Amino acid sequence: MNRTTLSLIAGATALAAVTGFAALTEPAAPAGSTAGAAARLPVERTSLLCPQPGASDLAETTYTSFTPVTKGTGDDGEAALVAADGSTADGGDGGGKKTAEPVLAPKEPGKPVTATADGAESPALVGIAEGTLAPGWTVQQTTEIEAGAGRGLLGTNCTAPDTEFWFAGASTAVDRTDYAHLTNPDDSAAVVDIELYGKDGELETTVGEGITVPGRSDESVLLSTLTDAAETDLTVHVSVRSGRVAAAVQALDDELGGDWLAPTADPSGSLVLPGIPEDATEVRLVAFVPGNTDADLKVRLASPTGQITPVGHETLHVKAGMTAAVDLGDVTRGEAGSLVLTPTSVSTPVVAAVRVVRGKGDDRETAFVPASRPVGTRASVAGNSEKGTTLAVTAPEAAAEVEVTASAGSGGGTAATKTYKIPAGTTQHVEVPVPSGLKGTYALTVEPVSGGPVHASRTLVADSGDGVGFTVQMLPDDRGTVAVPEAEEDLSVLLR
Repeated sequence: MNRTTLSLIAGATALAAVTGFAALTEPAAPAGSTAGAAARLPVERTSLLCPQPGASDLAETTYTSFTPVTKGTGDDGEAALVAADGSTADGGDGGGKKTAEPVLAPKEPGKPVTATADGAESPALVGIAEGTLAPGWTVQQTTEIEAGAGRGLLGTNCTAPDTEFWFAGASTAVDRTDYAHLTNPDDSAAVVDIELYGKDGELETTVGEGITVPGRSDESVLLSTLTDAAETDLTVHVSVRSGRVAAAVQALDDELGGDWLAPTADPSGSLVLPGIPEDATEVRLVAFVPGNTDADLKVRLASPTGQITPVGHETLHVKAGMTAAVDLGDVTRGEAGSLVLTPTSVSTPVVAAVRVVRGKGDDRETAFVPASRPVGTRASVAGNSEKGTTLAVTAPEAAAEVEVTASAGSGGGTAATKTYKIPAGTTQHVEVPVPSGLKGTYALTVEPVSGGPVHASRTLVADSGDGVGFTVQMLPDDRGTVAVPEAEEDLSVLLR
């Protein structure tokens, strides 16, 4: 590894803990200056962590890195994604561990870069992007497993380190093997607590408290080893006592395949779970109240024509500290749809996700749709293929207009942009603009133009086999810019 890359990765420990995933160097205001309106400036550094793909020898993993073009970043920047423990996996040639060369090292914004890894030895990855490559940097990790528990397509967005995570929809049932992956990017150890909440409240755990995650490592904790209870629906709370980690839950089912369960949006009185696949055959909603007050929620499906109420599931009562679940069946009935949860009266913060099943009989596969933050200013998702990519956009409150850009391909092609109108209260599967002359995969960037807030998700279907394998990723705001107060000289302070 060259000196530049080494210095880049070493800088991971210098990230600002306040932002967790991005930091902007702000010049100090001169003495006697007066702060004005805040300006939005690009972040200068972004940190992302990718969990270890899993333990299957049949796993084939693809990493795709992408940074959208952002005005005001200048021309300089660098990024690298390397093994968290300082070494990279063999990659399938039987040579064991190698020196710590970057798995990915993108050179310019606007164009995806990909890398692959095979087998069970692929490590967790830690990455830093600086300068022009930092604002909106995203990395998609997609794994295809041909057979065995969790077979199918497993996908996740690599995430920023933080100190608290909520996961709704995990399980310790006999047919599920769920792991909590904790990735520590720093040199010092992190101490983590894992709490499990079932239908009757918090479960007694044996070793869930004070889990030590060594520096620059990934710890996978099998949830069923934390408790003797076999719970079909669990809410997992990961809290960090010291240090910081990135957390994700890998849910593997003996019969229904598997996927990554991403953290839900922060607890809120109203939630949007965007982009339930139109051909879903089973939809199971799981919700949890972290506080001490019960929640009563209206359940609505934002369809292509407006919000409708699922018959027999108009409301959901969630007791404080307990996990509630309800089967909604094939609630989308062949159309685009997103779940919108709102309070019936008093607003009580909740977390929620849905488990989605596609296919029938032995050809079923699972993915998860957690509650998601709005797109905000901009959001991107990488790893899209020419066929098998669906973008769902929801405007839960008011009509909105969004601009969708398909980047150049990882192997070539020209970017394309289209604008779409999303009627109020609806979910639309927009026809994504595919780059002309596409080679490889591409990234999608969604930017609201006008109107109310929007939520979005991307469904990716496996290119091989019968197409049942699928995965869904959310598109929350990329937080690629930060507000910095402007300042001007005020010499009058010298006369006070």
